[in-house]
Amino acid sequence: FSFRTTSLEEQLDKALQEGKVGCFCTQNCWDTEKGRYMYDIFRERGNLVTVFSPRDTELTPETNHIEFSVDELKELDAVIVEIQDVGSRYFNYTKDVFRLMEELKSLKEEAPSLYIVDHINPAGRVVEGTMPSEEQEAYVPKVSHRHGLTLGELANLYYHEIGAKFALHVVSALATDSNKQLMPWTIAPASDIPGLFTCDMYSGGGLWNNTNISPGIGTARPYEYIGAPYVKNVITEELPSAPGALMRPCSFTPSCGKYAGRKCSGYQIMLVPGAEYHSLIHTLQLIRYFKERYSDFRLEDGFEAKLSDQVLLDYINGAVSLEDMKEHVKDWADEDAVRQYLNDLLDKKAFDQKGLIYGMGHAIYSISDPRAEIFKGFVKQLAVEKGCEEEYALYEMVERLAPQLIAEKRKMYKGVNANVDFYSGLVYSMLGLPKELYT
Repeated sequence: FSFRTTSLEEQLDKALQEGKVGCFCTQNCWDTEKGRYMYDIFRERGNLVTVFSPRDTELTPETNHIEFSVDELKELDAVIVEIQDVGSRYFNYTKDVFRLMEELKSLKEEAPSLYIVDHINPAGRVVEGTMPSEEQEAYVPKVSHRHGLTLGELANLYYHEIGAKFALHVVSALATDSNKQLMPWTIAPASDIPGLFTCDMYSGGGLWNNTNISPGIGTARPYEYIGAPYVKNVITEELPSAPGALMRPCSFTPSCGKYAGRKCSGYQIMLVPGAEYHSLIHTLQLIRYFKERYSDFRLEDGFEAKLSDQVLLDYINGAVSLEDMKEHVKDWADEDAVRQYLNDLLDKKAFDQKGLIYGMGHAIYSISDPRAEIFKGFVKQLAVEKGCEEEYALYEMVERLAPQLIAEKRKMYKGVNANVDFYSGLVYSMLGLPKELYT
């Protein structure tokens, strides 16, 4: 494995300079500086063998997979991947990348090297949902529904999950000019992911594809519009609302996909600017609402594998309360909830009721603990390798919030910062050490 900080064109690997190259890409491989697509680099060099891309033109409805064969891979020395992931584990083009990785693994010594040209995650570093705990979809890594990772980070994680041995190289997102000059959604990642808000709604909205509710595929606003011919678009007291979103009754007629050409009644989910929206929890509430209200509502094939969580399924079926479901779904990006828990710790209302946030403060180091600063860098690397980015993000949030709260509560004007022990428990956990051995 290697992580590259210079652009793909600058790489001197023999496989890229002289070998047979295949490019696995979507329209998001556009180079804004050179005014060309990524595969043009190798076309100009004369060593481009094939381009694996979606079968139809971009934004053609229901164009959502990249096809390839093992025999095509055998001819290559390098495969270069450049797509735009959307931040949720069931995005089809990303699953195609993981299918590609499985096939490369099967080739053993004959496998070409794999290069991932990374892009920024358009859904940000927010994490929603749970890790797969039941039967899950094929070609999906063990990450939350909304994972907060880049494609390069996901590929590195999946590489270790499947025990792959082929050469994997990730080209940093910061080495690609388009990541500096364009927003991640400027070029639509897929036909059903057309713009700014779609990625924030897809972690929950993607589940509608495995129900008989249309998520607005075949309209200009997929995953914002939901409905079906049997739905009555009325606002009732029981209609689930969610922080960060408003609901509007509406009707639409999809041009393709589910209920193509038929009038659907339903709702538009309208995001409130600047507010955080938990798409997964809201979607689960809406699914339960439709299930309880309409006898025609159905969960379709693949839904349970996509959800891959029995507690969440039990909530939909009415066997688990909303409060228990929310408790089960880890929303470690909820800063208000973390702040409240830290206040409860300091007020001796939580944990061991000693009023301490362990790992914060040092008798000598009031500005920062230099040991902790060095240690933190290695902890982050381990978190990426172990797929524990959400836990690491929580620790970072606590590290940022705790000094403020301690200063306010204790009227302390001397600096309080994380010490070298702050991240130790996380490291022990990631290494799989029994809690009995923690110190």
